[in-house]
This record gives sequence, structure tokens and C-alpha cells, in this order.
Amino acid sequence: MANCAYSSFLAFVCSVCLFGVTKSYLSIPLKMYPGKYNVSSAVGLSVTRLVGLPPDGTGLSLASDPSGQVNFMDMVGNLQGDSGRGYYMEMLIGTPGQQLNILVDTGSSNFAVAADSHPFITRYFNTALSSSYRSDGQTVAVRYTQGNWMGELGIDLISIPNGPNGTINVNIAAILSSEGFFLPGINWQGILGLAYPMLARPDSSVEPFFNSVVKQLGIPDVFSLQMCGTGILTNNVADPPGGSLIMGGAEPTLYRGSIWYTPIVEEWYYQVEVLKLEVGNQNLDLDCREYNMDKAIVDSGTTLLRLPINVFNAVVDAITRSSLIQEFSSGFWDGTKLACWIRGDTPWRFFPKLSIYLRDTNTSESFRITILPQMYIQPITDVDGTLDCYRFGVSSSANGLVIGATVMEGFYVVFDRAQRRLGFALSNCAVNGGVALSEIDGPFSVSDVASDCSGKALKEPLLWVLSYTLMAVCAIILIILLLLLVLPCRRRGYSGEITDQSSLVRHRIK
Repeated sequence: MANCAYSSFLAFVCSVCLFGVTKSYLSIPLKMYPGKYNVSSAVGLSVTRLVGLPPDGTGLSLASDPSGQVNFMDMVGNLQGDSGRGYYMEMLIGTPGQQLNILVDTGSSNFAVAADSHPFITRYFNTALSSSYRSDGQTVAVRYTQGNWMGELGIDLISIPNGPNGTINVNIAAILSSEGFFLPGINWQGILGLAYPMLARPDSSVEPFFNSVVKQLGIPDVFSLQMCGTGILTNNVADPPGGSLIMGGAEPTLYRGSIWYTPIVEEWYYQVEVLKLEVGNQNLDLDCREYNMDKAIVDSGTTLLRLPINVFNAVVDAITRSSLIQEFSSGFWDGTKLACWIRGDTPWRFFPKLSIYLRDTNTSESFRITILPQMYIQPITDVDGTLDCYRFGVSSSANGLVIGATVMEGFYVVFDRAQRRLGFALSNCAVNGGVALSEIDGPFSVSDVASDCSGKALKEPLLWVLSYTLMAVCAIILIILLLLLVLPCRRRGYSGEITDQSSLVRHRIK
């Protein structure tokens, strides 16, 4: 792929980079290189442990089978992938079971799989080969931040080889066409939306996957996620690092320390309340409502930490002021360029930590989750074995603050839907070279922030209602105006019809 001019250019850059540490970077056009990750397990897990169901059913380590016991250890390591291409798990769909890899997404609510061939996928769900598949004839379309698809709704049986025991009858969307959804280099053929019914398409009557699992298998309404792709160069290893999706509770061997909980503000996305952000222990001093405009959510299907535009600009300004590197290319911050260093000269010491404060379930307190630079200055590729290139793992957003994989990879995240709360603990796999890449601290007083930072923004269904109402009002007004224009203008002593055109001309002359 490289030519002589390109090699000469890199040689020149490398020679320049040797003259000083603070000058040892360059920018190149952003390009994602398909590749696989590899990571040695940070936790040796060899003991199988059964976790019993507490009598009152309110504990976190809970049961998923009729005997009142579940082996969470069977679910450890059931995810593959990375933040750049998504985390996915194996599922068997239909009768007989067709094996597909399904992307795990806490930012949507539809379970959808490819039902036709596509240039970027190697297999798909053939509905004709499943004796248990039933189409309900409804068309469904879903649009994401990146990409969209259309298909038809149906029902079929699924099982998860490394999940809860049992077969579940679930709503499934058979994807028949898509745009920008399946991408080069991915290894999944469908998406598992784990959010609430309010986000389901075409409407909330379509029961989401996890709701069906809880109802049919009797497991507690809790799942937890560990994603282990942080700080790994994408193109120099054989296997993806993966992670774990634990259905029915939390597995203590996957995290260390305590779990800190924040309330789920609204049950559509997993919406939380962000109180403030810090860059290198310096408060951005923005109104806390700006962090939650128009929502703040936790979404495993989003790669980066996405911030409202004002917040993003404040973060970039604060990083620029505190970084040892001056005159950084704006292309690095806006995601159009990579920054490259000579191999072995890692850039993380030049950048500050980033911290997000979340309201605690004790609403008079907060706690802080912190990521080190290794998590948001992310290795992407190398160039000719001489340079390592990195991207900025934070981006601006017009749709609210999104705590995506950039942050989630540092933590074991518990989606405790039963008690309407999200938990964060330090992930055992967020370690690089013996250094922990994430931190949790608290509790802190919230006396310096507003009592309600969420802003109570209008949600999509309500916006639809308002939109249709306004459209109806506009239609009525338009009909009245058309009637006024069409009706003949009757004048004393005048007979005959007036056309629409002459009526308009006459009124314009007046």
C-alpha cells in the first residue's frame, strides 16, 4: 500500500520526531484498519461457583434456573470484539439453531438479525430454514447514530450457548436491507438491544429481548457488562479481547472493590444524571444541566465518550491547556486525523485524567468515575512498524452525553433494572502493564450543584405526539386558507366564477 514517496515522508517525520519529545507527533487522515485484538486474561478463573437465590429475591447475585441456582462462571468470557467494531456474543436462532454473532447494545431495544446476504457479513439468518419462525407481517425500521436498517418483524426461538439455560421465544426483526449498519471488518450479523420497551420499534408493544428472558426463564431483572478492549492496538494481535455479559446478576470475580450506584432517571435509554466533569482534577465549572442536555445515557453500542458541543469544547480547551503538547492539530480533536508517535514513545503521560461525577442513589451525595489517558487516547494502528497512531476517544454530540465504550471499558457496569439503578465497579481487565486504567472515588457532597441536573428533557415519544399535533393544526389552517382562496368572491352586480389564479392576482393587486 505504501509507495516510495510515502516511505520518504515517514522517514523524514521520524527523523524530526527524534529531536524532542513534545514534538514527536504527526497527523494523518483518519482511517480505521480492520484487525483483531488480543489480551492476556487479567484474572485467572478456574473455579466454577454456583450462586444461590436469596429468599427475598433482592440480592445482586441471583438465580436463573428452576433449581434456584445459576453458574455465572459459564457466562464469563461470552463476549468477543472490541470498542471499535463492537462487542458481540454467539446465539443460536431458529429450529434447528443457526449460529450468529450478535452485537450487544444497551442503547436500543430491538433484537434484529441479517436475513439476507450482505457484502460485509459472512452468514445470515435464513428464515425459510427455521421451522419455528413466524412472521407477523409488520415492517420495522430503525435508525442509529451510524447506519440504519429495514426489515420485518417475526417471532422465533433462540438459545445462548454461554448464557442462561433454556430456550426463549422472542421478537426478532429480520433485516432485509440496510445502509451503513454492517461495516467492513466486523464479525457480527445482528444486534441485541437491551434497553427498555419505550425505544422498541415500531412501538413499545414489541417486547425487548431481555424482558422476554426475565419473563420466560424467571431470572432477576439484572444484567452486567464487562468489556475488555481498552488500550489494545487493533492490528497487531490475533484474537479479540472480548468480555462478559452476565444475565441475572453480577459476577464478583470480574470486578474489585465496591459497586457504586446511580439512579436510572428515565426508563427508555439507561439515562443517568451527570453532575460535573473534571479534566485533570479541574472542574469545568459548567451549569450541570449542560452535561445532561438533552439526556445523559450509558450505551455499550457507542464507541466513544460523546459530549454535548459546549461540554466537548470545554473539555478540549482544558486538555489543551494542561497537555505538554502545544499546537495540536484540530483534526485530532474532531476525529478526522490520527496522531502518531515513534514506536515505544507512548503519549499518555502528556494528557490528564478525565472524571465524570454521577449522582448517588443517596441523592445528597455523588461519586466520581475516572479514566486515565490510556482509555481516551486510543491506539489504532501502526505505520511500517515505526510509528504507533492514536485517536481521540471523545467526540461532540448533538443528541446528549453518551457514556460509551471509551468509559465503560474501565468499569464493570451493573444494569440493575429491578431497583432502577446502574452500578459501576472497577473492572479487573482495565489494567495495562500492571497499571489500573480507571478509578472510582466518593462519596462527595452535591451541595455545589443544582438539585436536579437532568433537565427533564422531552423524550422522543412525547416529541412525536407534539409534532403530529402541530402538523394537524397546520393542516387545518392550510385547509381554511385554501377554502378562502377557492370560494368565489361574490360581489353585487357581478355574475360568473373566479378562478384560483385570478383570485390570487386580485388580492395581490389590492
